[in-house]
Amino acid sequence: MLFDVITIFPEFFTSILEHGVLKRGRAGEQIEIRIHDLREATDDRHHTVDDRPFGGGPGMVFKPEPVFRAVERLKEAAPNEPCRVVLLTPQGRLLTQAVAEELSREKRLVLICGRYEGVDERVAEHLATDEISIGDYVLAGGELGAAVLMETVTRLIPGVLGNDSSAGQDSFAAFDNLGASETQGILDCPHYTRPADLRGWKVPEVLLSGNHEEIRRWRRRQALEKTWRKRPDLLECASLSEEDREMLEEIRHAAPEPQL
Repeated sequence: MLFDVITIFPEFFTSILEHGVLKRGRAGEQIEIRIHDLREATDDRHHTVDDRPFGGGPGMVFKPEPVFRAVERLKEAAPNEPCRVVLLTPQGRLLTQAVAEELSREKRLVLICGRYEGVDERVAEHLATDEISIGDYVLAGGELGAAVLMETVTRLIPGVLGNDSSAGQDSFAAFDNLGASETQGILDCPHYTRPADLRGWKVPEVLLSGNHEEIRRWRRRQALEKTWRKRPDLLECASLSEEDREMLEEIRHAAPEPQL
């Protein structure tokens, strides 16, 4: 198994790779881990990886071009080697033991570690094959999630553990709904930053309009729709306004039931 990790903090992984299951898997050559600095895929002298979000709001958003460039370079280096591109995000599919077992059957995983307010939505829509979360909470970045995923997957690869039956005897807790949070217990809305047009994939016009009320409504509706499609279980305990419920009713009537 080959892990390619894309991050702006490559030094984060220095200690992690020298201990435990990951060290054992590397020593036994069951896995290989390559760490790639996203800043090396930038094209400006300041090595800029983030920008302000369209439509305003707090925080910065990962620019899409360096991420696309970094992943495409990895693919070009081994064009005949299939891989899955995993974006670590709190909006993704929960990393359960079943998901880890699924990923452990792959030959290569490219892991994208986001930071700041998030990653431009076009990365999730047009580059990543998977969005994965390690739980219903928010971290400063995806590096910890990548480390958790690599260890969870690695210990399932035959030969890594001293006794291969050990992994099959593990106990693990199911992920529970954690209740409403400051974001009312639903997923975040999509975020976009410059350029407004990336390879024909355009930022939604409403975010360029300057109409703050329309932007607010669009973001809330997108957050509700993303939650309904990806994590409908969160809606059961989310704190929803009357406006939210009306939007959800429109969403449900406009699209088929989400696939769980």
